[in-house]
Amino acid sequence: MKQKIIFLFLITMTFAFLEPAIAQKPKTLYDFTVKDIDGKPYNLADLKGKKVLVVNTASKCGQTPQYADLEKLYKEYADQDFMIIGFPANNFAGQEPGTNEEIKNFCQANYGVSFPMMSKVSVKGEDMDPLYKWLTTKELNGVMDTEVGWNFQKYLIDANGYLVDMVPSKEKPDTEKIMNWIKN
Repeated sequence: MKQKIIFLFLITMTFAFLEPAIAQKPKTLYDFTVKDIDGKPYNLADLKGKKVLVVNTASKCGQTPQYADLEKLYKEYADQDFMIIGFPANNFAGQEPGTNEEIKNFCQANYGVSFPMMSKVSVKGEDMDPLYKWLTTKELNGVMDTEVGWNFQKYLIDANGYLVDMVPSKEKPDTEKIMNWIKN
């Protein structure tokens, strides 16, 4: 009887230690709701089944012409379960000083942006947006630790909502890495 009690105690303790590890499955993109450029809730769970390219943007950056490349990519593959979501951020040299309305007007007037743009967020530092905290923290995303190094850094999310990879800002949206990811 004593052995049985000890055995049950050991089993119980084992599960007590394993349960937090099992429960800490990485979140997916679908666990987040953000605000679109007009300030309305945008539930990322609505993107289930689509590959999603998440990119932090800025209107006054040397990389700003990537808006045209992003729009071209979006138009070409949007009907193939592919989505691009832009997150304006003013974290790098004050290169996105505008309001959400000014950013929206700039994107549409200069680049004809039709992919969803979200409200301006912070992509690093103390006030980092929770989605970007997930994108950049392996403990949360289950894949990798990264740091957003500049405007137009791209994160690749698979059709199940999991982070796959990151592409640095200087690499254009039509880079071989991104094209292979979209097509395969």
